[in-house]
Amino acid sequence: MSRSLKKGPYINQRLLAKLAKLKRGDRTVVKTWDRACVITPAMVGYTIGVHNGRHHVPVVVIENMVGHRLGEFSPTRKFVTHGGRMAKEEAAAEAAQEEAARKAAVATPEAAGAKPPAGKKA
Repeated sequence: MSRSLKKGPYINQRLLAKLAKLKRGDRTVVKTWDRACVITPAMVGYTIGVHNGRHHVPVVVIENMVGHRLGEFSPTRKFVTHGGRMAKEEAAAEAAQEEAARKAAVATPEAAGAKPPAGKKA
């Protein structure tokens, strides 16, 4: 359930005070444990280190993030791929297919009779 409109969004005033001391666009990371704090337009352009339970993940705030919470941009869980042997085989086949496509793309300009770079003779 969302917060009451009467109360307004939760904004950490101490965090805003720390950001006010910095210059906009400064890459200094301001650490916070407050994942529930709503991102305001005043935070745009700053880097905030949001705690994910283990580390402070640096989050560069941009305009599209306004209205969201800081915790949304600092994942707390690390995804480990599903599957076992079958998933590994599929990943290996996909990597081999991409490698073959990349080699074919590199070989195509030479086979098509592309002109050599200017200043070099064939």
